[in-house]
Amino acid sequence: EGNWVPSPEAKSKSLWFRIGAIVLWAVAIGLEIFVIVKYLLPSKPVNTWLIIGLIVAIGVAALAGSFLWKKANHISPASEKNKVAFWVQNQLGVIITVIAFLPLIVLIFLDKDMDGKQKGILGGVAIAVAVAVGLLSADYHPVSQEQITRERNVVQELTGQNEVWWSKSGEKFHVCKNVGALRNTKPENLRSGTVEKAHEDGINELTKQWVSEARSPKQCNIPNADAKIEAILNGAVPGLSADEAKKTVDEGEAAEVTQAPASVPATNAPATSPAKKAPTHTRTPVPVG
Repeated sequence: EGNWVPSPEAKSKSLWFRIGAIVLWAVAIGLEIFVIVKYLLPSKPVNTWLIIGLIVAIGVAALAGSFLWKKANHISPASEKNKVAFWVQNQLGVIITVIAFLPLIVLIFLDKDMDGKQKGILGGVAIAVAVAVGLLSADYHPVSQEQITRERNVVQELTGQNEVWWSKSGEKFHVCKNVGALRNTKPENLRSGTVEKAHEDGINELTKQWVSEARSPKQCNIPNADAKIEAILNGAVPGLSADEAKKTVDEGEAAEVTQAPASVPATNAPATSPAKKAPTHTRTPVPVG
């Protein structure tokens, strides 16, 4: 299978999440500007509790926008080909958090109308909220088009279809529902669908124990599992190189897979023709006169 790209439906769905994120981020930055212009730049006393409330409001708006943006990235992920663009798209929430808080924090500590105690309280609150929002806005498991491509190829080679299973509260999806990791999952929390649907639901990746799951008679028990696994890890599946396939599995499991036997190397010695049978000579009897 070729490289996966988001469908038009996925792009349309993610667009609404991105619009929502941008609106919320604009609110956060707008509140920051309001605080700076209305309360920090004018030479007048500052209401500590009012500023704390506005700082919290900035944090809530920024964080909500980041959650929507991460959701959009899991529905319609970027490609890894451009490393800088991929990083920016997936960590944009952190960048916005810096923009929404850094100027505010600097101006709090530079304000001439606040005493040291007030600066310490407001500055400390702003820093704490900014750090918390930044950490929660970061995407620690960004999804890429290349990742979905290799996971789809692995699953389809093993099972013949693009269907995986996961728990609502889990972090990894699996090639069948009988795996040990899902045995204690309540029916209402058990999910199934395509690889891309699993990522849309916030599941990070295909389990790296899919080799043992596919082989185990007590789990997936996939027919001809060994041959399929060897084909995947040896790069024999169209559209899936050996290097890409090995990104989906633990090194230990990959090492256990029996490699295909090497072909016998050709020798440079000339081929030996079959030995020729020596001709037999028959003697014609001489008649006696």
